[in-house]
Amino acid sequence: MRNMIKKSLLKKEDKIFVAGHKGMAGSAICRSLLHKGFENILTVDRNDLDLTDNHNVRNWFDTYQPSIVVLAAAKVGGIQANRIYPADFLLENLKIQNNVIETAWNKGVKRFLFLGSSCIYPRCTPQPIREESLLTSSLESTNEWYALAKISGLKLCEALRTQHGFDAITLMPTNLYGPGDNYHPENSHVLPAMIRRFHEANEQGVSSIKCWGTGDPYREFLHVDDLGDACVFALENWDPSSSQAPSDSYGNPLYFLNVGTGIDIKIRDLASTIAKIVGYKGEIIWDKSKPDGTPKKQLDVSRLLQLGWKSTISFEDGLKNTIQHFRDELKQNKVRI
Repeated sequence: MRNMIKKSLLKKEDKIFVAGHKGMAGSAICRSLLHKGFENILTVDRNDLDLTDNHNVRNWFDTYQPSIVVLAAAKVGGIQANRIYPADFLLENLKIQNNVIETAWNKGVKRFLFLGSSCIYPRCTPQPIREESLLTSSLESTNEWYALAKISGLKLCEALRTQHGFDAITLMPTNLYGPGDNYHPENSHVLPAMIRRFHEANEQGVSSIKCWGTGDPYREFLHVDDLGDACVFALENWDPSSSQAPSDSYGNPLYFLNVGTGIDIKIRDLASTIAKIVGYKGEIIWDKSKPDGTPKKQLDVSRLLQLGWKSTISFEDGLKNTIQHFRDELKQNKVRI
C-alpha cells in the first residue's frame, strides 16, 4: 500500500526538532528519521532547555528555527506514579504541551506531530476503540491526570488547525515497549516492571512473586520502533485536509489517529510469557487488593491501515529482543530507572 503514495509532505533538508529525543519514543523516532534519510535532526538536552519554561522555549525556537516539530517529551509513569503524583502529571505535561505547541504555531512551523496516548479514551467503551470514543464517558481513575493533559494537547492542536490552519496532527499510540524503557520498580509501566521483577526473582532464586491486580485485564503492546516508523510515515503521508484522508463515521476529517497492532493479551498471560523467557519457574501470586486499571484497551487501527501503515514487529520477537536488551544494559549499568 505504501507504494501508492507519490509525494512526501517532508523534504530531506527540513530541520526536524524532536522534543524528548532521549526518551523511549523520542529516540525511536530519531532512529526512524535517520533510517529514512532525514539527517537534519535538532535535539536538545533537558539541562539546556526546560520545556516547562515558555521564555526559554521561545528563545530556543528563535535561535534554531525548526520547520518540523515532533513533541515526544512528557512526564510518564505507571499506575503507582499516577496515584502518588497527580498534580505533577497534570501540571508538567500541560506546561510542556502548551509551550511547545503554541510556540511552534507562532514561529511558523510547517508540520507538527503531537504524541498522545491510548489512556485518553474512556474506561468503559466499545472494543476495539475507535477514535470517535474520545470524550464519550469517564476516564480510568488510575491515570486520569495524565490523560487529561494529553486530551488538552490533542485538542489544542485541533483548535489551532481549525482556527489558524496550523498543520498539526496527533498519533495515539497504545502501550509501548522496547529499548529505552523505564524499569523503575515502582514508577514504570506494567511490561518493563514485570521484566525487571521476574529477572531479579530468577537471579535471586525467589520461590514466588506477587503481581498487582487480578491479572484479568487485557492490554495491547506496540514495539517502540514500530511507533517511530509510524510517526515518520504520518509526517510524510498524512494530510487530514486531503479528500483521501481518513474520516470519522460522520464523514468529518480526523486530526488524530490510533497507532497499535490491533492485538491484545491478558496481563496474566503476559506475566507467564515473561517468566518463561527469563527462565523463572516460581509461583505467580496475584494481589487482588491492588487496582487493575482499565479492563480492556484494544485500539481500532483501521484508519492508519487505510493510509498504508501497519506494525511489522511481532510481539514474541519484540518481547524477546526487549528482554535481551534489558539484560545487556543491566550488565553495563545502563538500565533506566
